Amino acid sequence: MQKTVLVVEDEQDILDLIEYTLVSDRYDVIGCLDTSIVQNILDQEDISLILMDRNLPNIEGSIFIQSLRKKGYNTPVIYLSAKDKEDDILEGFDRGGDDYITKPFNLTLLKARVKAVIKRTSNDIEQLKIRDIFYQASNKKFFIDDREINLTYLEHNLLLEFIKNSQRLLSRDMLIERVWSDYKDVKPKTVNVAIKRLKEKIDPYGEKEYIKSIRGEGYIFA
Repeated sequence: MQKTVLVVEDEQDILDLIEYTLVSDRYDVIGCLDTSIVQNILDQEDISLILMDRNLPNIEGSIFIQSLRKKGYNTPVIYLSAKDKEDDILEGFDRGGDDYITKPFNLTLLKARVKAVIKRTSNDIEQLKIRDIFYQASNKKFFIDDREINLTYLEHNLLLEFIKNSQRLLSRDMLIERVWSDYKDVKPKTVNVAIKRLKEKIDPYGEKEYIKSIRGEGYIFA
């Protein structure tokens, strides 16, 4: 499946160059000169990676990404920035970056880093292991300490969403959008009940606390 990269860069010539380079490497590319419609794009498109400039009009790029992370968006991000001091780079990672490329940049290196981050963060997974929970994609089964956990279709999708987003806050609205997308008029209470049932199956004695509730905000799988 062809991957889509969202490029946010306020210099048109650099944006055009990046788009041309990635399209030549068989990616679909959506380009933006600012952040004004980025959240709408993330809500409507299946974006595999964001290439984000930091020196943008209206808002600094890494602060914008940090705000997205707080809302539950977990799309991988590579910063492309002329801010090349060590503190700048560390700041970028602290604000939700998955990689950091300083300007001016080599196009071959850019393509390699894009490919590496997408491969590392792709949802096209075969196996996942978080703590003592193991997921086998080929048969869509979960195991805890080699014991299969019998889950409903909904519970399977819910637990998989949590595991893919380990250590990230997921709001109820985000879970409804991602897990209940085929259903209509899903209420927040429905999410609470589903998570309670899931917790009873994967942690019947309440000893492991895989899923933690953050009052008024959502849930974190830790």
